[in-house]
Amino acid sequence: MSITNLLLSVQEGKLLDQKDAITLLNVDYDTNDFYRLLSAANYLSRTEYNNKGLVFAQIGINAEPCSINCKFCSMGQNHYSLPVTGRKTIDEIVLELDLLLSSGINDFFLMTTADYPVDDFMNIARVVKKHLPDNIRFVANIGDFDRSTAKELKEIGFTGVYHINRLREGVDTTIKPETRINTLNAISDAGLELYYCVEPIGPEHTYDELAAEMIRARDYRVDVMAVMRRTPVKGTPLFEKGRISAIELTKIAAVARLVTRPRRAMNAHEVTQMTLLAGINQLYAECGANPRDTEAQTEKSRGFSVTQAWNMLWEAGYDSTK
Repeated sequence: MSITNLLLSVQEGKLLDQKDAITLLNVDYDTNDFYRLLSAANYLSRTEYNNKGLVFAQIGINAEPCSINCKFCSMGQNHYSLPVTGRKTIDEIVLELDLLLSSGINDFFLMTTADYPVDDFMNIARVVKKHLPDNIRFVANIGDFDRSTAKELKEIGFTGVYHINRLREGVDTTIKPETRINTLNAISDAGLELYYCVEPIGPEHTYDELAAEMIRARDYRVDVMAVMRRTPVKGTPLFEKGRISAIELTKIAAVARLVTRPRRAMNAHEVTQMTLLAGINQLYAECGANPRDTEAQTEKSRGFSVTQAWNMLWEAGYDSTK
C-alpha cells in the first residue's frame, strides 16, 4: 500500500499494525510523503481534540542517587550528575504547586526516583491532593509497584500514572521488562489512567523498537501519549551516543499519533516548535530534579514554565485558554 493510501486509511478509521508503523517511520524527510504524514497527524489532533492545547506540570520531589542506574539518567547511583542531593519539603511542594496552578494547568504530576519510599510519597500526596482543584488530574510518576499500591494511589485521589516499558529496558536499565509490564497491568486493573511514552529515543534505536512500544501503548488504550528523545547528559554512560534531531522526533511523533490514536492528548519532549505541526497539542512545564538535567531545579535550566508552554501552543494556533 502506498503512503498516501495508508494515511487515507487512518482517516477512515483503520488501526495501523507494527509493519505499517515501520513503513511510516521510514519515510524520508525530502519527500512529499513526509509532509503528508505530518499533515495527517496534524489534522487528527486539530479535529479530534477540537484544536485544544493542554499544559501538564510536574514537580520532581527528590534529587538523590538511584540504584536502578539507568544509563541515560543524571541521577543514576554510579554516575550521579546533580550538584546536590535532597528532598523537597511538603511546604516547598505546595508553594510550587500553587504557583503552577496560578498559571493554569490541566494535569499535575508528582515525580520521584525509583528508590523513594512509597509510604513517604503517599503521605506527601495526601497533603498535595487537598490543594488540587477537582478539575485538575493528579498523576503519579514513581517506580514499579503492585496492585495494592495502585489501589492506594487511587484511594488517595490519583487519577492516573505515568509509566512505561522504556526502550532497551533491562539493557540500559537494571529493571526487567516483565517488572514494568506488571506495573502497567496493576495501573490498568486499578482503573487508573495510563500516560505512556516511547522513550528515551536515541540514534541507536531501531524503528522496530519504536513501533513495538507504540503498539503496546495502543493495546493499553492510552488517552495521553508521548514520544521523547534522549537528552545526552554529560557523565552518563549513553552521553557519547548523542541524540536524534528535532525533525526525526517530529516524524516519530506524527507516526505515534497515527498509530496509538490517543483520545485526549499527544506530546513530544523535550519541547520543540516543529513537533507542533505533527499532531502535538500538549506540553510539559517542569520543576525540581529531572533525569535529563544536571541542575537540581530544572525550572532554572531545561524546564519550561507554564507560561512558556501556553505561549508556544498559542504560536502553533492551538486554543490556549486555560
